[in-house]
Amino acid sequence: MGTRTNAAPLAWWSPRGEPLAARATLGPPGGRESALPFRALLTFTAILIVAPQAFFPALAPLRPALLAAGMALAAHVYDRFSGHQPLLKLGPANCLSFALVAWAVLTVPFSYWPGGSVSVLLDYYLKALIVFWLLGSVLSTSGRLRRMCWLLTLLMIPLGVTAVNHFLAGEYVAEGGRIIGYDAPLTQNPNDMALMLNLGLPLGVGLLLSSDRLLVRLLLSAVLVLDAVAVVLTFSRAGFLGLATTVISYMICLGRRGKWLWSAAVIVICLTGLLLVPESYRERLSTISEIEADKTRSAQLRWLDMVLALQFMLDNPVLGVGMGNNALALNDIRGPAWKEVHNTYLQYGMDLGLPGLLLFLSLLITCLRKVRFVQARTRGGGPGGLYFIAEGIQTSLTAFAVAAMFHPVGYQFYFFYMAGLAVAARAVCETETGGRIGTDSGPSVRH
Repeated sequence: MGTRTNAAPLAWWSPRGEPLAARATLGPPGGRESALPFRALLTFTAILIVAPQAFFPALAPLRPALLAAGMALAAHVYDRFSGHQPLLKLGPANCLSFALVAWAVLTVPFSYWPGGSVSVLLDYYLKALIVFWLLGSVLSTSGRLRRMCWLLTLLMIPLGVTAVNHFLAGEYVAEGGRIIGYDAPLTQNPNDMALMLNLGLPLGVGLLLSSDRLLVRLLLSAVLVLDAVAVVLTFSRAGFLGLATTVISYMICLGRRGKWLWSAAVIVICLTGLLLVPESYRERLSTISEIEADKTRSAQLRWLDMVLALQFMLDNPVLGVGMGNNALALNDIRGPAWKEVHNTYLQYGMDLGLPGLLLFLSLLITCLRKVRFVQARTRGGGPGGLYFIAEGIQTSLTAFAVAAMFHPVGYQFYFFYMAGLAVAARAVCETETGGRIGTDSGPSVRH
């Protein structure tokens, strides 16, 4: 019996025995890419979601997230400069993101509070967009894309464990009898925690479907169950809709692949789960369609704000009130409450007018088209299980599109992480499957 002496070792995160050597895939012609930008981006992602400075306050003055992001950006620029490689491809997604920034800047002089608009632009929006650009450029191989998905999936574990612990310990917020969130910028309240879990869950499903190792599948299955339970424990109505979107999307995907028995099993599990949830949870869900039944009156007030925001957007279709100023406009309309409209689309529409809203919708649709292209090109396979990873990214984007109707998170990292993964998946597909670069790619930005 012969022995394999030259075989590359197998990566435990890789599907169907993908060699570990795939991690060393060359980047664009001209030289091997440095691993530093990718590792710094992984570090930033972990710090952003886990927030170790909340547990170790001595880290807070060091601003670890900013350090990691700065290192990723600087290392990427140096890597591309030294290798004479494009810094960024001017495909439709990146062009739309540039247009969004440009339009936001142009509207600053006309905003209700120019200083507030500049603060939102610098403190939130540009940071999220920089990470979006880095994700699309640094995740240049299927191995890197897969490892980022693994990281995001595993980072949902502390969020899920925290949700369960808070529920068992009876640690609730003052109003509504809902658990408190995870102490991190993106998950401080239960609604945001549910949104983050809903975005990470489909990535785990993509990894599960593209893995054939039993232990890996068991681990991922446990994480997915934990995520789903945690979403329910947040008592978030938007969280439920996001979770339902994921379930329905995968039922359709399984049905298209002829796996109707799996779809039926998902239906049975979901129906059983609905029977097991507390009656108070079912009562809260009923207020999605019967908003007058909400005893906390949050549903009624948010609906009123959305109606007023829509009317304001139609009356002021071009400039809006400036980035981050919709709360000020609502104060003028219905009295001081100092609350943003709980709808990402109306947030863009009020702040940046119809041009800003259309640019954001175009970016969302473009990213969905990118992952659809990957699925059409790979047809159930691809390097690193690319088909299933793209399917997971598509489901995350779809879940966000639904949840965005109930969250004021248009300028935060949530969407731009998934959008960056979509851009990366398309680039990897073109590079590693020998696909022809179609009209979705454009010229490159060089130094």
